[in-house]
Amino acid sequence: MYKSAFLGCGGRARGHAQAYQHVKGGEIVAICDINEQLLNNFGDDFGILKRYTDLHQMLDQESPDLLHIVTAPTLRGTGQLIRHSLMQIASDHEVPAAIVEKPIAVAAEDWKQLAELCQNTKTKFCVNTQLNFHPRNLELKRDIAAGRIGEIKFIDASARSTPIDQGPHVLQLVSSYIDNSQPVKVFGQVADGSPLDSLQPSPSHATASITYANGVRSLVTFGTEGAPAISDNSGAHRHKRIAVLGNHGFIHWNMDGWERNTPENGYESGVHSYGEQDILGQAGLTDAVFDWLDDDQNVHPTHLAQSLAEFNLLMGIYQSALTYAPVELPFDPPDGLIDSMKEILL
Repeated sequence: MYKSAFLGCGGRARGHAQAYQHVKGGEIVAICDINEQLLNNFGDDFGILKRYTDLHQMLDQESPDLLHIVTAPTLRGTGQLIRHSLMQIASDHEVPAAIVEKPIAVAAEDWKQLAELCQNTKTKFCVNTQLNFHPRNLELKRDIAAGRIGEIKFIDASARSTPIDQGPHVLQLVSSYIDNSQPVKVFGQVADGSPLDSLQPSPSHATASITYANGVRSLVTFGTEGAPAISDNSGAHRHKRIAVLGNHGFIHWNMDGWERNTPENGYESGVHSYGEQDILGQAGLTDAVFDWLDDDQNVHPTHLAQSLAEFNLLMGIYQSALTYAPVELPFDPPDGLIDSMKEILL
């Protein structure tokens, strides 16, 4: 069994930890948080005895195989970008692997830092965008791989939350349906800058037409003004979906159900529990890290380079909106991209 440790014991970390009841390749041996109340409550609830308030000390004493970095990308109260610094610590301590909570970055500045780290680290970083590991998505992707809807012609995906909040999930899910083909061009628009001063700075709404290297085109939409509602659930994060259209049929997944149309079976649909699917998806994402540790050829689908390419695409949407023109990808994002949007949207 591989040894896992946690940095961050807040609410999202509990989702990571609960999945270990289904994880086959590892176990939680230690946790770390500067908030001792969160640390002790988490440790008591999950039966973890080894508790630290210093990350360096935990890594030195426990030598985990996998570190879950379940922290916000910016420091509350200051807006300071901290994702890179924590990942650099993991890399400096030569932690074999790390799962980093999304978003991997929030601005051009930390994206550039992480792009450099990606080229120079031995740590196998991946991002916690777990939707493609949901059993239902795995099933639908098997249908596509078997040619049941024919050749993919178009993908429509959306989320009613902000681009930075749920966009990483949606963009990675699109990638997962086309074997991580790289985006090569984007033409986008954004609106409403009210969340640009938040812990996860972002416009409220965005939409974009994306072309991928394999020729597939996709339309992505984020925010309540453009993305469709999929249920009566009020939380914006509850409205993620993807439709993949082929020349013989289609599949459509959302957080509460699915649809499929194929020549052999016609139209089918059903429902599922997102909570049940998500804990299994989280476990699948975690076990895939252990598979990567077992064999370098089993590269994790949300590995850092791929996730950085998807974040580069998100910044391409911002740049396209600011320049009123399509953006060729990958591109070198200018510093101050968030400030430029603030000048226009606030």
